[in-house]
Amino acid sequence: MSASSTGRDVPWVPAAAVGIAAYVLQYLVVYLWQANRVRDQLSGLNAVIEFLGGQAIPAWQAVGWLFYNAHFVSFTYPSFGGGRTATNLIASGNAPQLLYVLPPLFLLVGGYLLVRSVSLADPTDGALCGTVLSLGYAVPAWFGVFAFRITTESNWLGPDLVTGIVLAGVVYPVVFGAIGGAVAAATSD
Repeated sequence: MSASSTGRDVPWVPAAAVGIAAYVLQYLVVYLWQANRVRDQLSGLNAVIEFLGGQAIPAWQAVGWLFYNAHFVSFTYPSFGGGRTATNLIASGNAPQLLYVLPPLFLLVGGYLLVRSVSLADPTDGALCGTVLSLGYAVPAWFGVFAFRITTESNWLGPDLVTGIVLAGVVYPVVFGAIGGAVAAATSD
């Protein structure tokens, strides 16, 4: 991936696969770890919602809120009197702080594995290659912003759209993929 490299030298397909895998595996870890706790916390609220004729909030969507909060993407919901309120459920004590470690960890490992698979030895090339996994991570991150959103006739609640796409879809995978890639190249034989 030096200055003389062509676009053919970039491992586009493996990078996309690593990015998608990092996103999906990370969500699965959060789900397996937090789904029962989330269900318990939602049980009272869901009972009221169902009593009033609404649909209960599924645990998989609420776990998605934690997943995005781990990327420092706010969970937003309508405020009384208009407007929106943004909060981070992890920062407010509703989930373990350890969730913040997952996005960097999965993306560092993803960047590391990607660069090891193409045998780069220059840390700069490794960092550049590691950033490419963001292409695979950005697509499910964009999709997830909408999939983890609950919409009613007049409003919605879920991950913030702009920071969800920018932080979770671009900044995190570019930064941590690059670091993982640089480390992989710097520690190669």
